[in-house]
Amino acid sequence: MSAPAAVILAAGKSTRMKSELPKVLHPILGRPMIDYVLDAARAAGCEKIVVIVGHKAEEVKTALSHHPDVEFALQAEQKGTGHAVMMSADNLAEHDGPVLVLAGDTPLLKGSSLSRLLEVQQQQNAACVVGTAITEANEGLGRIVRDTNGSFLRIVEQKDATPEEAAILEINTGCFAFDGRQLFKALNQVRPNNNQAEYYLTDCAEILLKDGETVLAETAFTIQEALGVNTQEQLAEVADILQQETA
Repeated sequence: MSAPAAVILAAGKSTRMKSELPKVLHPILGRPMIDYVLDAARAAGCEKIVVIVGHKAEEVKTALSHHPDVEFALQAEQKGTGHAVMMSADNLAEHDGPVLVLAGDTPLLKGSSLSRLLEVQQQQNAACVVGTAITEANEGLGRIVRDTNGSFLRIVEQKDATPEEAAILEINTGCFAFDGRQLFKALNQVRPNNNQAEYYLTDCAEILLKDGETVLAETAFTIQEALGVNTQEQLAEVADILQQETA
């Protein structure tokens, strides 16, 4: 079995950052924010990292070209998170092992949390482990729906949630550990059946569950780790947190 690989989503624009710089390249304490995600993936044992580029792809590739373990896959059109991960299929065609899927704008991720996700995936021989966090600040975040026994059922986005589901405090962090073969099997079944006509990575969990595979939700993260940086204010907040951690 191959050592873990990571797919890091970094194709999006930085509209809310009000900047021409690709979002994942915005500096935090002198380093691009995606560098911290790379660090976390490596700390969890990932030996191969595929960064999905799109907006200003060449700029992102140039900025990360000094990382020998980083490869790139191009998402020419932004058609959702599932579509983004599909772009890594060629890079991971020979990969026979677990795959972490992470967002490039979550610089507070901890390698220990990602290790926990991989550990559960391996121990339970799971097709997918959804990384979750508990928070009362759940506005706008996907909720984790479980059955009466506490087993994972699905991820419900807030706009689609019933009042009962909207009250759930366990949220999807956007961090996943997949069995690599099962990931691409599920991605091939994802359809853009939503208002945005996008391919959602989150649909993979429900697809695999319906196929009889083991899908788990593991509360391995703090809400702080899961928060993506979308504004200059959030960038400053993250810089303060990282400065305190390294002081």
